Amino acid sequence: MDRAGGSPQGTLPGEESPEMDLSHRFSKDELALLYEEVLYTIRHRLGKPEQQHIGDSQELYSYVQKAFGMDAEEHSVIMQKVMELESPIYCLKATVKEAKGILGKDVSGLSDPYCLLGIEVRSQEPAHPDHKKRMKAVVKDLIPEDQIHRTQVINQTLSPVWNETFILEFKDVETASFHLDMWDSDVVESMRHKLGELTDLHGLKRIFKDARKDKGQDDFLGNVVVRLKDLHCWNDHWYQLEPRTETYPDRGHCHLQFLLTHKKRATTSSRTQPSYTVHRHLLQQLVSYEILQHQQAGSTSWDGELSSHASTVLYLHATQKDLSDFHQDMAQWLAYSKLYQSLEFNSSCLLHQITSIEYQWVRERLRPEQKAELAESFQSLLTYGVSLIRRFRIIFPLSVPRSTERLQSLLRVLVQMCKTKAFRELCTPSPDLPQMVSTALKSGTTEWFHMQKQHLKPMVKSIEENSKALSKLLLEVIEDLKQCQKIWNKLFSTNLKLNIFSIAYLELESLVAEHVQEQLHKVDSSMSRPTAESLFDLYRKLQELYEMKDSLSRRDGPLALSNFHQWFEEALPLWLQKAYTTTLERAQKAIQMDQLKPCEYQKHSTSTVDLSTCYAQIVTTWQQLNWPDPDKAFMIMVNLLEDMCKISLMYCKLIKERAEALSLSERNEGEAANKLCIVVNNIEQLRLLMLKLPSQLDWAQLEQRMRGVIDPQQIQNALHNQLNSTVACLDHEVWDVVQALATKLEKGIARHIQELSSSSDTQKPEDSIIPLMKFLESELQYLNEHLVQENFKSLLTLLWHHTLSVLSAAGGPQVPSVQHYQRLFCALKSLELCFHAEGCGLPLETLHTATFQTLETHLALCSASSRKLIQKYFSNRIQQQLDTSSEKYGAVTIKALYRPLEQKLHVEVLNATNLIPLDSNGSSDPFVQLTLEPRHEFPEVVARTTQCKKNELHPLFDEAFDFLIPPEKCRQEGACLLLTVFDYDVLGANDLEGEAFFPLCHLPGLDTEEADMGRVPQTRLPLTHPKPTDEILQLLESRKRDKEAQAFAKLRKQRAKQSKERE
Repeated sequence: MDRAGGSPQGTLPGEESPEMDLSHRFSKDELALLYEEVLYTIRHRLGKPEQQHIGDSQELYSYVQKAFGMDAEEHSVIMQKVMELESPIYCLKATVKEAKGILGKDVSGLSDPYCLLGIEVRSQEPAHPDHKKRMKAVVKDLIPEDQIHRTQVINQTLSPVWNETFILEFKDVETASFHLDMWDSDVVESMRHKLGELTDLHGLKRIFKDARKDKGQDDFLGNVVVRLKDLHCWNDHWYQLEPRTETYPDRGHCHLQFLLTHKKRATTSSRTQPSYTVHRHLLQQLVSYEILQHQQAGSTSWDGELSSHASTVLYLHATQKDLSDFHQDMAQWLAYSKLYQSLEFNSSCLLHQITSIEYQWVRERLRPEQKAELAESFQSLLTYGVSLIRRFRIIFPLSVPRSTERLQSLLRVLVQMCKTKAFRELCTPSPDLPQMVSTALKSGTTEWFHMQKQHLKPMVKSIEENSKALSKLLLEVIEDLKQCQKIWNKLFSTNLKLNIFSIAYLELESLVAEHVQEQLHKVDSSMSRPTAESLFDLYRKLQELYEMKDSLSRRDGPLALSNFHQWFEEALPLWLQKAYTTTLERAQKAIQMDQLKPCEYQKHSTSTVDLSTCYAQIVTTWQQLNWPDPDKAFMIMVNLLEDMCKISLMYCKLIKERAEALSLSERNEGEAANKLCIVVNNIEQLRLLMLKLPSQLDWAQLEQRMRGVIDPQQIQNALHNQLNSTVACLDHEVWDVVQALATKLEKGIARHIQELSSSSDTQKPEDSIIPLMKFLESELQYLNEHLVQENFKSLLTLLWHHTLSVLSAAGGPQVPSVQHYQRLFCALKSLELCFHAEGCGLPLETLHTATFQTLETHLALCSASSRKLIQKYFSNRIQQQLDTSSEKYGAVTIKALYRPLEQKLHVEVLNATNLIPLDSNGSSDPFVQLTLEPRHEFPEVVARTTQCKKNELHPLFDEAFDFLIPPEKCRQEGACLLLTVFDYDVLGANDLEGEAFFPLCHLPGLDTEEADMGRVPQTRLPLTHPKPTDEILQLLESRKRDKEAQAFAKLRKQRAKQSKERE
C-alpha cells in the first residue's frame, strides 16, 4: 500500500518473512485447487507465445511453484493429478469482422457476399504433391457439412460488415487449419430485371457469363486458410482473399479475429466456480508474490508492472477461460483493491481498472453476487483509503521519497472511484467523499497532536522542562502546518477542493491553546529567570502559530489563541529586565576587552560593534514581542528606550576611562591622540545608532496605534524628548573629545604663526608659510585617517576659528611692515585652501565667517603697496560717488569725451548748483580745479582750473579742457577725473565746497567709436566731502619711510581740513 516501506514488523531483512508463506491468503485446500488450475492452464496452453511472454512451459512451472510456495513433493503430487485429468475441448473463437475491396460479380458491379468457414483436420502425413491445390479447395469440399458455419448475406456491397462470432472445436492444434470461403450469393432473376441493372459494358459481359452457368450457382470471391499452430492465443488481422486460379489475383481482404479457448476444463475450480472468480484468485496470488519479490529486491514501491512469467500465466488463463475484457478488469480491480489493503504498492495501479470498468460498465452483465462483491470492494477500499488519509503524516512522511506522489495517487483513485457509474449505482446512498476526508483529517490531526504531545513529554516535570517541551511541540505543529500549506494543500485542493491547511490549523490551534493554558496555570507569579526565558521562546512560537491565521481560507468566530499574549503578562517585566542586563553586561565586557584600535575598514573599535549588535537584539526583541495591546506596547517601548539611553551614557563614561587608562600605560602622545580619535568615533557611531532607533523601532506605526489611546504630548515627552536628550548628551561628549584634540593642535598652529610673523622681511611669503602648512598637512592627514568624517569636520571648524583669532592678533597695527602683512595674507589664503581641501573639507560658507571676511579685507589692505592703496582709495571714492544721490553740498555738471585718435580727454565744465555759502555775505566765489588721479599714473598732467565766479551759488562756467593721456591709463584701477570745487578767499586758504569723481573707464569714446561732443550726455555729479577718518589713509600715514604714501596722506588730510562742513 502507499505507506512507508520496510521489513514486516519483527522480521529482519534476509529472513523468511511470514508474508512469504502465501498459504495465509487461502486455505491449504483452496491453494491446492488454485495451483491445480494454473498447472492445467500451462499444460494445455494454446497458440504461439507472444514476443513479451515466456514460451518455455517448464520455466512457467518453476515460476508458479515459487509463487504458490509449493515444495517439490507438493508440486509433483498436484502435477500428477493434472496429467491424469481429461483434456479440455480446444476451441477457436473466430469472429468475421468485415471485408474490403472484394470483387463485384453482379450486373450492378457489386456483390452479395457471405462466408463459409470451418476447421479442417489433416493427418500428420508428409506433404502431398497436390497440397497447394488442397489448400485452395473450397470449404464444402474439405469439411463435413455439419461442421460448416455460414455468415449472413450482405447485399450489394464491396465492403461487407458481419461482426459474427463462431466457436469451432478442434482436437490437435498441429493438424488443424481454419478455412474461410467468401461467396457471392446469386438468386434466379428475369432477363428484364438484369437489363434494368445494367450500367456499363462489363455488366453486359457478366449477363452473358451468367447465362452460361447453372441457375442459382454462387460465385467464388476468395478464401482464407490459416494453420492454427501459426496463431497466437489472440489474433486480430486483415487477411488477403486468395483465388482458386490465377484469374483476378487481387480479390480484397477480410478482417478476422481469433481466440484460442477451452471448453469443459476438468479442474475442480473451473467446474465449481465462475471463471472470473478463479481468475481473480489466481491474479491475487501472483500479484502478491510479485509485490513481495519487489520489496525483497529493495526497490521502491511496486508500480503495477508484472513480470513476464506472471503476465504469461494470467494471459493464458484469461484466454483459455474466454474472459471478457470487462470481467478481466473487474477481476483485476477486486484483486488489486484487496491486495492494496495489505501490501505496499502504488495505488495508481488501480486507476486503469477503474477507468476500464467505467468505460465498459453495463449493470445487467453482472450477476447479483458479482454486484455485491464489487460494491463491497468499493466500500472496503474507500474505508481503508480514508483511514490512510487520516494518518497521512505517518503513512506518507516527507522523509520517504515520492510520498506526495503516492498520496496524490491515492486521492485520485478514491475520487475517480466515487465518480464512476458503478460506484454510484452499487453504493447507495453514495457517500460524500470530501466530507469523509475532512472528518478523517480532523480526527487524524487530533490523534497526531496527542501522539506528539506524549512523545515530547519531559522526563523531569519541572516548569522549565515543561516550557521547553511545549516549545518543541509548537515547533512540530508549526512545521506540520507549513507542510500542509506548501505541499499537502495543493493535493487536497486539486482532488477534493479541500483546504487541508485550514482544517489542520483550526484543529491544532484549539488543541494548542487548551494545552498551553493548562501548563501555564502551573506557573506561579514568582517565576525564576530561566522560567521566564523558556516562556519567551514559547511566546514566540505561539505568536508564529497565531500569525499563520492570515492564510486561513475562512474563519467562523474568534480563535482560541486570540488573546494568548495575556497569558504572559507576568513574565513580561522579566523579559525586559533580561534584555537590559544582557546588553549592559555585554557592553561592559566589550569595553574591558577593547584595545581602542580601529576595526578592519572602519574607524571605530570593537566595543561599538558589540554594542550595535546588542541594540539590534533589543530591536529584535521589540519586534518579536509585537504586543497587541497599544497602551502596554507603549510602556514596553518606553522601558526599552530608557534602558538603551542609560546604556549609551554609561558607555561614554566607561570608554573614556578605558582610553585614559590605555594612554597612561603607553605614555605616548601620538597613541593618546589616536585613542581619543577612536573614542570620538565610537561615540559618534553610538549617536548614529540612537538616531536610527525611531525607524528601526517603527515609532510612526506605534504612534498611529496610540492615536486616541495616549495623548500625543505624552508620546513626545516619553520617547522623542528622551531620545533627543540622550543624543544631545552624546553630541556634548563628542564635542568635548573633539575640543581636547583641537587643543593639542592649537598650540602648534599658534607657534607656527608666531614664527611666521617674526620671519625676515627678505623672505618670500610663499616660503615663510611652508613650516605651518607642513605641520597642518601632517596633523590633519593623520586625524582624517583616524576620525569619521563628521567628527573630522567638527575638529576642522574648531581649528579654523582658532586660526582666524591667532591671525587676527598677529595682524594688529603694532607692526606696520608691509612684508609682515603679506606673509599673514598669504598664510590666510593658503589656510583657506587647506581647510576647504577642494570640497572634501569645510564648505566655503563655513570658512567665510564675518571674522574671516574682516581679516581678509584688513590683511589685503595692509599687504598692498602704497600706490595700490592710493588706487584703492580712489576706487572707494568713485564707488562712494556712484552710491551718493544726495546733493547736500551741491553738484557739478560736466560733459566728458575721449578722442582715441588724438589720445585726448576733452572735458567741458558746464556749471555747478546748490553750492553751500561759505563767505560771510551768505554767498561764495566758486571755481573748479580739474586733476587726473592717481597722480602716479598721470605724473605729467598738470591741474587745470576754471574761472572764479563771484558771489554765485549756481555758477555757470561753460569752459572746456583737453588732457593728453593714453587709453590704457584710463583703464587703470582708480583712474578718475577729480573735480574739486573751492570757494576763493583772498587772504587765507581756499575753502572746500566739495569733490566729485568721474571714473575714466566709463568715458564715451574709450571703448567705442569716436563720438560727437554734441551727442555726449551731460553728467551731473553730486559733491562729496572727504571723511575725517579713513583706514587707507591711516595705513598710508603709518608708512613713515614711504615718501609717496606720506605726501598723499598729507594732501588728503589738508583737503579734509579745508572742509568746514563735517560729515
